[in-house]
This record gives sequence, structure tokens and C-alpha cells, in this order.
Amino acid sequence: MQYDAAVIGGSFAGLSAAMQLARARRKVLMIDAGLPRNRFAKTSHGFLGQDGRAPQEIVDIGRSQLLAYPTAQIVHTEASAVAQSEQAFSIELSNGQKISAARLVLATGVKDELPQIAGLEDRWGATVLHCPYCHGYEVADRRIGVLGSGPGSIHQAALVADWGPVTLFTMGVVQPSPEDLALLAKRNVQIENAPVVELVGAAPEMEAVRLQDGRVLPLGALFLMPRTRFVSDLALRLGCSTEEGPMGPYLKVDERKQTSVANLFAAGDVAAPMPNATLAAAAGVLAGGAAHQSLIFG
Repeated sequence: MQYDAAVIGGSFAGLSAAMQLARARRKVLMIDAGLPRNRFAKTSHGFLGQDGRAPQEIVDIGRSQLLAYPTAQIVHTEASAVAQSEQAFSIELSNGQKISAARLVLATGVKDELPQIAGLEDRWGATVLHCPYCHGYEVADRRIGVLGSGPGSIHQAALVADWGPVTLFTMGVVQPSPEDLALLAKRNVQIENAPVVELVGAAPEMEAVRLQDGRVLPLGALFLMPRTRFVSDLALRLGCSTEEGPMGPYLKVDERKQTSVANLFAAGDVAAPMPNATLAAAAGVLAGGAAHQSLIFG
């Protein structure tokens, strides 16, 4: 089946991109595997008009609104292979369907690689967090930890101190400079060099962390900066250029979300150094609009 555009990925960025194309009365297919990065979070915050709403509820509303446009379709499956010819992208779906699209928008997202610490994965998205703007308010005034993973952890610890008393766990990898130590002292951040080996309490809540030396420190929430990797390798197989961000690689795009591959656009966490729901939705708007205009102006 032939489409003007296909969008791979059905969360905030993908839905926003598909909406622009549908409103332009172009035939658009959104391919959604149904495994968004934010599925571990109970609520979404800091997203204007959606604050406190469950991420899946936001997606469900978006799908309903998208399907109100007669030229839009959604298929719930994975894109298993993509090839580009001079005229179009050929896409094979896991359900066996094959489609063709003149333009392609990738909103496939990234996956968080969590540290292998006992009890950590069970609390991810609840009391183990990465973004204080998304979830800091909900754990405010608790004892907060920051799990060190690199230089960015010093910035994170100083930032998170606006939400509660903070302990930075260096984990043997963070080595604060004299300037860093001065900043952390100014922000009343405590430094603990003994590694965290276990999170204690009835998950998803947290009561404390157990250290390698046997001590148990009371703690109500833990922030970290996990490494990320692409959920899908489709962009790499198509030859898209990447850049290295503070948490992992992301696709290189221009101001209109065009990748290094002609007629291929990308939006959301897969193409941004800083993940954020509002920014993902905005990037989807840019990608969808640019994909539409490229159909007219080349």
C-alpha cells in the first residue's frame, strides 16, 4: 500500500508528526509497537495542559484525535525492515504487511540502560528517576540520592537540591574537582564514596539504600543519568548520522528535523540530547510539517 508518509513510533513525537500530515490531508500511516519509554511512569508532569495525566491516557487521546482525520491510519506492530529507493521507502512490518511511503518520520525513541543494583529496576519511574522537572515535585522534601555515573551527576546533584536534601553517591566513577566540591557544599549536597549495592523498602517506594560497606542510609528517592541506546536500528541501517549526547547517541537532525538521509525526518528522544515530553511533541510538529512541505517543494 502506498502512503504519502509513514511515521514509525506512536508516542508524543510520532503522534504530533502524524497529526500535521493528516491535517494537510496527506495519506499517513503511523506504525506503533506500543512500548513507549515513559510506560514506567504513573503520571506525566510539566506538559502544559496534561500535567498529572497518565502517559498512556495522553497517547490514547492523541490516537483518537488523529484517527478523526480520514487520511490517517494506525497499525499496532513493529517495523522490521526499511529500504530506500529513489522514489520511496519500502517498509516491512512484523505482521507481514509491506507498505511504501514517499516520506518517513522516525520517532522510535530510546531505551534506558539501568545500573545493575538490587531493587533499582523495580522502582524505575516511581522513586528511581532521571528528570527532576518531570518527577521532582512528587518526591520533594524526602531524602534524595543521586547515583553517580559521570561528570553530569555533579550537575544533577546540585540541581536536585532544590527538591530536598541530597547525597551524591560517587560510585567510584565521579571525582569532583575543587570547583565542584565548592558548588556541592554551597548546595548542601553530602558526598558518599561507598557504592550503593541495594535499594531497601517495599517497592515501588524506597526507605533506604544499602552500601557496600554494610551501612544503611535512609533515602526516599534516587535520581540517576542512565545511558540510553536506540530502541530500533532502522535509522542506522538507512545510514543516518548520529551525535553523542550526555546520556547516549542520538540522530543528527537540522532545525526542521531532517536527518542526513534525504526525505527521512526524526523527532523525539531518538533525535534529541535531552528527553522531554513537551520537546518531543514540539519536535514532532516540526518533523511532520517539514515532511509535508518536502512533498511539495522537494
